[in-house]
Amino acid sequence: MENIASPRVGIARERLVVVGLVAALVVVGLLSLTAGDYDMAPARVAELVGSYVFWWVQTVPARISALFGGGPAPVFTTSRDSVVLFVIRIPRIVLAALSGAALAASGAAYQGMFRNPMVSPDILGVSNGAALGAAVTILLGFSSTGVHVVSFLMGLLAVALVMTIARALGKGSSSVVVIILAGVVMSSLFSALVSLCKYVADPDDTLPAITYWLMGSFSRSGTYQNIGFLAAVVVIAGGLLMAIRWRINALSFGDDEAKAMGVGVKGTRLVLILASTLLTSATVSFCGVVGWIGLIVPHMARLVVGPNYRILLPVSMLGGAVFTMVVDDVARIIVPGEMPAGVLTALIGAPLFIYLLIRGRKEWL
Repeated sequence: MENIASPRVGIARERLVVVGLVAALVVVGLLSLTAGDYDMAPARVAELVGSYVFWWVQTVPARISALFGGGPAPVFTTSRDSVVLFVIRIPRIVLAALSGAALAASGAAYQGMFRNPMVSPDILGVSNGAALGAAVTILLGFSSTGVHVVSFLMGLLAVALVMTIARALGKGSSSVVVIILAGVVMSSLFSALVSLCKYVADPDDTLPAITYWLMGSFSRSGTYQNIGFLAAVVVIAGGLLMAIRWRINALSFGDDEAKAMGVGVKGTRLVLILASTLLTSATVSFCGVVGWIGLIVPHMARLVVGPNYRILLPVSMLGGAVFTMVVDDVARIIVPGEMPAGVLTALIGAPLFIYLLIRGRKEWL
């Protein structure tokens, strides 16, 4: 690995990259408001947003009064365009951005902790665990809320089982190799159980629902309630990773070097796994299995800003948000209806990852 003590980029370039990604995030977000089968011109989008902002400011006193029993709360007058914009597109765009940031942060953290650029957020079985939870609940006829909750909890349970097995096999040491092997085993087990659920599912009803969920999409869970939960997870878990990102630098040198720097290796590793698991499990529970983002985005960020997690982690999160919004836009316009996001990320991610490996082979291979 490249020596982190000798960064390839200066502070000015780092700031330029961050500013550029923030600008790209805003531009792509605005363009995303007009993407889709339902035609909506940018001028119409601006008109609707302006009308809503004016209404919101104008009705502040009435809404405050309604909180204290002073009458019914005012309701924004809706039209077909406003429903498409505020109920469908804006929640979906925000969900895609949060999901991309979460998966990229998780992937970057795992790659540093395991000292392996081939690591992705689902290496410990969280994605397959969450997928199993979703498949079982869909098979049993749970509501969408039940699917989200059980899927999220199963993702957490999967990693908890992996860590328990790793500690048992490693006699309490929970070494990196043992953790990865336990993750591979449990991931394969959960994948087999998902296949079993698909085998026994009704081919005319639940099987298509399970299959579509596993392909990944940002269309089915774009509600403000779901966004609020995912945003809270990203702020808490992502903020935790940001706070200890200097320790990821230390872990990327190896356990002995990290200990020499005063880093508690076991505690730091557990915190990283917990935060990354929360990010990945929450994302998968709402969006299904959307692969490759947590693998290729940190690679792209590393090629641009170098391996120092002080800047690599925030750039990965911003890049993940932009990349995922672009993927979602393409999924909405490339075919009638839409293409599943997980399929599109695989089609884009596989060749892009090969290119990144070729370009960065001197650093990583």
